[in-house]
Amino acid sequence: MEPEVDIFLPGGVSNFEEIILTFDEHEALRLVDKDGLSQEEAAKKMNISQPTLSRLLRSARAKVATAITTGRAIRIEGGVYEMAGAGYGRGRGRQGGFGLGPGGYCVCPNCGYRVPHQRGSPCYVIKCPKCGAQMTRG
Repeated sequence: MEPEVDIFLPGGVSNFEEIILTFDEHEALRLVDKDGLSQEEAAKKMNISQPTLSRLLRSARAKVATAITTGRAIRIEGGVYEMAGAGYGRGRGRQGGFGLGPGGYCVCPNCGYRVPHQRGSPCYVIKCPKCGAQMTRG
């Protein structure tokens, strides 16, 4: 299911940085933490392995905790994803959906820093200028 809200802003902060929560991280949080599914059930709904779901949850929870404790905004966007219950194979996602194309961003999975993606240059070859982590496509 597409998120109803795609950005959460900290109250009382006028100048804030964003942390990017990918759609697949959001979906993992929704299924396990909100809907109460087991990791095995959620992984099956998302058509991914349980270890992959576990990695998504760990990353998403760390990003949410960082945003809450440091007054950063959370933006939900990007990534390669498939929403559970959205009809696999229709629309975006892993099963025959639309790719990210030439646009999009390279995003740091640790601190959320992002830069516009440069076509022909994989994001994973870029190091985050803020924290030095390997960037990912978002």
